[in-house]
Amino acid sequence: MAISLTESAAARVRAHLAQRGRGLGLRLGVKETGCSGFSYVVDYADDTGSDDRVFEDQGVKVFVNAASLQYVDGTRIDFVRQGLNESFRFENPNIKGECGCGESFTV
Repeated sequence: MAISLTESAAARVRAHLAQRGRGLGLRLGVKETGCSGFSYVVDYADDTGSDDRVFEDQGVKVFVNAASLQYVDGTRIDFVRQGLNESFRFENPNIKGECGCGESFTV
C-alpha cells in the first residue's frame, strides 16, 4: 500500500504548510458524491487520526483514513497549473470509470 507525490505536489504541500505555519502533511480521503460515486477530499492534516495510515514521499507525509485507503491505494498525486487554474490531480489505479466533468469516479 502506498501513496506517492510528484515533485510539484510535494513542493506545493511544503510551501502551503510553511505559509500556514502549522500542519503535519496532506490528508487524502474520499466521500460518496457526484454522478459516478466518489470524489476526492484533500485537506491539510493538523493531527493524526486513530485509523490513519501515514505515507511519506519526498519529505511530505500523506494521511489516509482506513475507510478511504481501499479507494486510493496506489494513487500518485500531482499538482498542476493551467493558466489561472491550479489543482491537485490524481493518478489512481483503482478507478474503473469517471464522470464527464472529472469530479467523481467509480472503483
